[in-house]
Amino acid sequence: LPGVGPYTAAAVAAIAFDQPANVVDGNVERVMARLFAVETPLPNAKPELRELAAEFVDPKAGAHGDWAQALMDLGATICRPKSPDCGRCPLSTHCHAKATGQPEVYPRKTKKAARPHRHGLIFVAVRDGQVALVRRPERGLLGGMLALPTSDWRDAAFDEAEARTLAPSGGDWRETGSVEHVFTHFSLTLQVYRRDGAGSAPPEAIWTPLPDAGAGLPTVFAKALTRALG
Repeated sequence: LPGVGPYTAAAVAAIAFDQPANVVDGNVERVMARLFAVETPLPNAKPELRELAAEFVDPKAGAHGDWAQALMDLGATICRPKSPDCGRCPLSTHCHAKATGQPEVYPRKTKKAARPHRHGLIFVAVRDGQVALVRRPERGLLGGMLALPTSDWRDAAFDEAEARTLAPSGGDWRETGSVEHVFTHFSLTLQVYRRDGAGSAPPEAIWTPLPDAGAGLPTVFAKALTRALG
């Protein structure tokens, strides 16, 4: 049935109809990973953990619903993700993870890849109590939103000469520090530059009163505006 996966189907079969089904949720995976000290990290270990759990499903044993619920409850209340209560566990004398002295390190997990880091320049032009904003392209990150003018974002940091070259309209831009921001797939450092007075913004600039500008900006640009204004 649509929306009914292997876990739900097995749970219904065992608990509602007392059928010998292999009910495996995250709690059961954790119990199996610790009981057998499975070294394969999740999620790659899932098929192996399912097979280990299946070895305990005995069609002749009866009380299949009780077994499924007991195993899930064991993981939820005793074989917890952190601080497992091994002293109360009925399987502790058979548990290979407990024998290692560090049961909490199981199940093993695949290390997350390091989040890429990017660098950019951001330019805050201020005149007569207004700040120059631009509309970002419809496609791409923060598409269609109001923003402060920026350079492209790249892997390497920008030096002072590059910043001067890329600044809108040239002129006397001064660096006011930097801001850090973390997106889902990468982190970002923006070097913040400010210039005061006319002729300090791109032609497409939308001049916006300062009291209102920050409230309408995405967080990363609001941070940069705060930094520029000191």
